[in-house]
Amino acid sequence: MDNMIQEIQAPIKYEMGNFEKKFREFMKSRVLLLDKIMGFIVKRKGKQLRPMFVFLTAGVNGAITEATYRGAALIELLHTATLVHDDVVDASNFRRGFFSINALWKNKVAVLVGDYLLARGLLLSVEHGDFDLLKIVSQAVREMSEGELLQIEKARHLDITEDIYFDIIRQKTASLISSCCAVGTSSAGSGPETVEKMRLFGEKVGIAFQIKDDLFDYGNAEIGKPVGIDIKEKKMTLPLIYALQQASWMEKRSIIYIIKNQSDKPKKVGEVIAFVKESGGIEYATQAMQRYYEEAKSILCTFPESPYKNSLSLLLRYTIEREL
Repeated sequence: MDNMIQEIQAPIKYEMGNFEKKFREFMKSRVLLLDKIMGFIVKRKGKQLRPMFVFLTAGVNGAITEATYRGAALIELLHTATLVHDDVVDASNFRRGFFSINALWKNKVAVLVGDYLLARGLLLSVEHGDFDLLKIVSQAVREMSEGELLQIEKARHLDITEDIYFDIIRQKTASLISSCCAVGTSSAGSGPETVEKMRLFGEKVGIAFQIKDDLFDYGNAEIGKPVGIDIKEKKMTLPLIYALQQASWMEKRSIIYIIKNQSDKPKKVGEVIAFVKESGGIEYATQAMQRYYEEAKSILCTFPESPYKNSLSLLLRYTIEREL
């Protein structure tokens, strides 16, 4: 998979390297503690999928500009702010194998760091008049917050239908990837119709990406996240929603009771996993993921051929074939 990432990055290798330097500059602060934490954040970055979507969609639409760099930085700043705040809300001590900011510097500092990142992103856009990019990303942050709150509201009763599930992941996960694609396209100077088409492409990719994450919960412990995490956290994902739809009233009641009251017991979590597998939940979710993948692919096919388009097609494939 690492080879696939290198292949995806090939047409934007220079831009990705350049972005890293620019992003470090955007993160700088005169406050020593803040500068130390910003350095920590930059060092523990992941695969950089979000900037890749921004640069590739800009390339597909004609030009990678200074606005493209600022758009990618804006998304990273605002997204990192939401992650820092998430770790405080979830009382999480780790993120991507590193200690979280709240674990190292306590909640008060983490909340203030999240606020700083939000303000830094807003100022970066305002200082350069990137109001179209700011609007796209602000809408995504609003949707992510709404999706998270909708999931919390529904988790209390475990009454998530398939329609509500797709509403949640469209807001929570897909809105971020769709904003990357819209920002990249807008930064290249494309008109509203093209921006919307690329935004929709990103939304389809984001939904397929989240369903893939859901499926990891039923895979092998060595691949992706540990098995059963979503069940332990009482998250209703697509394989489970489908399985419950197929179940008898008694079976449904029994499974919901386990999730509500016994999800801390590995044996009971194993029972839920077995129930989902036997009910065809894995196949159903895999088909749904494939459907969104094909829809995204058909949108991408309408754009002119280029090395950027080839890489974007590979990145789309990576979202459903990745092992993490």
